[in-house]
Amino acid sequence: MTPAEGPYRYGVVAIGRNEGERLKQCLMSAQEADLIVYVDSGSTDGSVAWARSRSVEVVELDMKTGFTAARARNAGFARLTELRPDLEYVQFVDGDCELAKQWPERSMAFLDQHPKVCAVFGRRRERHPEHSFYNELCDREWNVPIGESRFFGGDVMMRTTALTRAEGYRDELIAGEEPELSVRLRAAGWLIWRIGEEMTLHDAAITRLEQWWRRHVRSGFAFANGAHLHGAPPERLWVWESRRAMLWGLIIPLMCICLAIAFGLPGLLAFLIYPLQLGRRIFHIPGAWRVRIQLAFFELLSRFPESIGQLKFIRDRLLRAPSRIIEYK
Repeated sequence: MTPAEGPYRYGVVAIGRNEGERLKQCLMSAQEADLIVYVDSGSTDGSVAWARSRSVEVVELDMKTGFTAARARNAGFARLTELRPDLEYVQFVDGDCELAKQWPERSMAFLDQHPKVCAVFGRRRERHPEHSFYNELCDREWNVPIGESRFFGGDVMMRTTALTRAEGYRDELIAGEEPELSVRLRAAGWLIWRIGEEMTLHDAAITRLEQWWRRHVRSGFAFANGAHLHGAPPERLWVWESRRAMLWGLIIPLMCICLAIAFGLPGLLAFLIYPLQLGRRIFHIPGAWRVRIQLAFFELLSRFPESIGQLKFIRDRLLRAPSRIIEYK
């Protein structure tokens, strides 16, 4: 998967751990790149051996220092630029994603035509949204508006010069590292764009409530960390999302419990604020009634794991303890 010597356009950095067949699909979809670097984080499923058998450059992270996706991406990019220092672009992709065939050329063409844009991303879709409602929720989440964007996600085509000047991702972030980098890139004068092209197929493989719950605990942690780093004006990164999670997931429940203790059965009426909020959101969400009800319910329910994530961040800050990655697969 390493082409002959010549002018280099783009390389791919894929990251993963125990992705199995998903990783094989990922790396095979990237075979047109000038160079592929796969960063493995302690896989035990033969991923490293398989990648090397396909002539993919492999970086194995030292797991003694802890794993983060940010650290993996930085390690992959460092190896990529060491081997191909003149690459114009780098495509980051998660190991559970498959690149659309036309995506690299179309994304690079956009960057060629828009020199102020440092990062471009397209439509990420769930591979099996029909397997569970949780997968369907992810598919809806990926469908952000086309045009200028504040953030990009894990799958993105970037200018190597912009990433180098920004000094990459923050290694220590266990979640939300892409929006955090997006903030720094925009502060440096760059633009980020979402274009109307198919980009990747993603396999969330969320089939249980427990997985969905942990994913939103991680989101809550990311909200708190982002607000801590960039919560000041004018960015105010995730300040509203953090306050929303604490309000609906912690403060209001505690107030309702206090009213129930103080006033007995009449105090339980305070909990009616939740069905009222649910009804309000149902009428504001577009689509069929079944979809509205499901989306509104899980939207409200997500505030509880998000608030747990917020508390985890606060605990780690107070204890000055290293944060541990929150996995859902």
